[in-house]
Amino acid sequence: MGVSITGPLRVARRSTGDESTVHRIVVSLNTHRVKAMRNDTAPSPRMTTRAARRAASQARILDAAREEFGDRGFEATTVREVARRAGVDPSLVLQHYGSKSALFTAAIQLPAGEPAEAADHLADVLKVRAAALPPEMRALVRSMLTVPEASEAVRHHLDERIGNLAAGIGGADAELRAAIAVSSILGLTVARHFLQLRAVSSASDDDLVRVASQALTAGLQPQRSG
Repeated sequence: MGVSITGPLRVARRSTGDESTVHRIVVSLNTHRVKAMRNDTAPSPRMTTRAARRAASQARILDAAREEFGDRGFEATTVREVARRAGVDPSLVLQHYGSKSALFTAAIQLPAGEPAEAADHLADVLKVRAAALPPEMRALVRSMLTVPEASEAVRHHLDERIGNLAAGIGGADAELRAAIAVSSILGLTVARHFLQLRAVSSASDDDLVRVASQALTAGLQPQRSG
């Protein structure tokens, strides 16, 4: 009676194959776990694309709002018209900004870096105001007498410039002289771009800056005691 060795050998081979399969499964699971951990710590391209689309939508809405508020003012501007100009659904405007008032507040924020202009170069401020106004400034000035948020923004904006200019000129009544100069520039802005007073609106940028600079510079000089 002979002993067959093929059975045990087959079992051994099957066992070895099973161990190899288990090993491959363990390695595969570990690989997937490492990839998952990496995905948890780094944003996926899909997430990045979604964030980029959201930022682009916000920017389009804000640009459209500045144009609408600048052209129509706060009261006449509607969320629907802003959405139409931005090419989005009105619900997306409210999703990003919540309300027309919140959108207006965001739209009238002036660019950073401008507050020091008055202290450094008064003529530069006049050049900026003589040229076409940027949308956010146009929206701000148009609404400043009727919308509390705009009034507060203008007041804060001008108070900064008055403080900068007063510190630059010094002397008696420096703050008051600076306030008169800054208020004069605001008046010129309204007269040129909104009321369109003939003498002011028809003057070239260079002529307006030249004549206004002379008048404002003379007003900034401290009074000599008799």
